Amino acid sequence: MSIEVKNITKFYGKQKALNNVSMTVSTGKIVGLLGPNGAGKSTLMKIITGFISQSSGQVIINGIDTYKDPVAIRKNIGYLPENNPLYTEMYVREYLEFTGRIYKLGRKLKHRINEIIKLTGLEPEQNKKIGALSKGFRQRVGIAQALIHNPDILILDEPTSGLDPNQIVEIRSLISETGKEKTVILSTHIMQEVEAICDHIIIINKGEIVADDSTNNIHLNLGDNLQTVLVEFKSSVDQEIIKQIPGVQKVKMINKTSWIIQGLGNQDIRPDIFQFAVKNKLTVLSLQEQEKSLEQIFREFTR
Repeated sequence: MSIEVKNITKFYGKQKALNNVSMTVSTGKIVGLLGPNGAGKSTLMKIITGFISQSSGQVIINGIDTYKDPVAIRKNIGYLPENNPLYTEMYVREYLEFTGRIYKLGRKLKHRINEIIKLTGLEPEQNKKIGALSKGFRQRVGIAQALIHNPDILILDEPTSGLDPNQIVEIRSLISETGKEKTVILSTHIMQEVEAICDHIIIINKGEIVADDSTNNIHLNLGDNLQTVLVEFKSSVDQEIIKQIPGVQKVKMINKTSWIIQGLGNQDIRPDIFQFAVKNKLTVLSLQEQEKSLEQIFREFTR
């Protein structure tokens, strides 16, 4: 299912949380929604799910306006809020049965519970109370309730927050597997997570979208458009000489033989660096282009 967000604005009293936000999420994509705290990520996700209403604008899911028919939309959305509200006194299977009955799964419920427990790796803990589970397994229960009715859209707000590295890898793998068949919007502060599993990245800052592109293009087309090259020479080199290389904009010394050299991204400076080395009778031990990290790009758009 596709998601169209058109000119969404949201006020909390006099405070504007979202300002004329528009975006499109294609069917079968895993989209990373990034932004600093207070940028409006959770508000946007709640509006898409129909949990809260917008002040103006439209959200259209598979051709249906969420404001006009919220019940029909909710049938096709699975939602894991940031704080993962669970009934801790309920047992895992009991809670999933409760959730499944809300979605009126009927005779399919028992089979679906068994299926979703296996999918989310809850088998070892399925007969325990939720309150007795580790945070990693509680997150799994949260994802399980979001998937119980087999929705076409999955919206996850900080699904790996507070988990240890092993738990993060497990939840990340689960999201990747689920995303093969569903449209997923994932909010997170973990940049490696986004790069590992997301097809598309949207960055929101101060209630406005400041970047919206595929994960590959985010690296290629966004940021300050500088090409970064790591160079190691066999012998020491004077910084002032390196600055004379055509196209070089910035130079940073790592040590006397190793340098970070930056030039405008529309012109590859590596041939010029090599010719510089030949002209000055320098031996180049390594010459490697460094891709700008998503963390660096994020800081440029949100600082």
